[in-house]
Amino acid sequence: MGSSASKAALRATTDEPSEPGPKHLADLIQYINGTNRSVEHLADILSEKTRSSSWVVVFKALITVHHLMVHGNERFIQHLASRNSLFTLYNFLDKSVIEGYTMSTFIRRYSRYLNEKSLAYRLIAYDITKTKRGTDGVMRTMNTEELLNTLAVIQTQFDALLYFNANPDEITNGIIHAAFMLLFKDFLRLFAAYNEGILNLLGKYFDMRKNQCKESLGIYIRFLERTTKLAQFLKVAEQVGIDQNDIPYLNQVPCNLLEALTQHLASLEEKNDILPPYRLNVVVDKLWIQSDVNVNPK
Repeated sequence: MGSSASKAALRATTDEPSEPGPKHLADLIQYINGTNRSVEHLADILSEKTRSSSWVVVFKALITVHHLMVHGNERFIQHLASRNSLFTLYNFLDKSVIEGYTMSTFIRRYSRYLNEKSLAYRLIAYDITKTKRGTDGVMRTMNTEELLNTLAVIQTQFDALLYFNANPDEITNGIIHAAFMLLFKDFLRLFAAYNEGILNLLGKYFDMRKNQCKESLGIYIRFLERTTKLAQFLKVAEQVGIDQNDIPYLNQVPCNLLEALTQHLASLEEKNDILPPYRLNVVVDKLWIQSDVNVNPK
């Protein structure tokens, strides 16, 4: 690893209470985007920084890692996913300053999310936030088995992201604000994939075997259960100054859609494979409404 990249990593993670400098992050991106550049030593430096007792240093190291995951060459997240363990900050607590108590809570939550993001890559072998979207995108064209597996992974990663759960009055400095902005970018792309996967799932539902229908219904119910947390996250995003045009609008999910899906599964469990035609039509009509959700990720 070049000395300039090492210096950039160290300068991005100083104990100065401000977010990692854009120049240092740009230097690191340039380095890992270079052909055949080793990312292992860079990952080691940043990992070592997370062992600091200072909340400032640890938080900035995590932000730098996340920035490289989002904006850097895929080899970086691929390497992180190959590690036996990533961040073990479940008990991190900086008692040296008053602000350290609050920030330590978000460091623990943030590290959990980055661990889940890396694990998701290991499980499905790509970063779901960077896949092609739209009607011919990855999530809309997956076969049933792969779709069920991938949606389960997405739900776990999405839960970890929402678990960050910062209120506007807790985003009090540039460091936690930088972390929230990266989480918001992941939120947009992850929700886009999540939503498109659910649309694909519902479109396949009536052609599935009974066990697949049961699993799919569980996934859809968990999707609905996240609605409140989704709305809360987006409200915080608006309150901390994110442009309202960048915040997705969530359409109301039709109430009778869940009822129709549940009745179809019940009919299969009673060994009656025929769903009344009007029920099927209701679901198909509502799918088009749900597909209009505006995520507009950038």
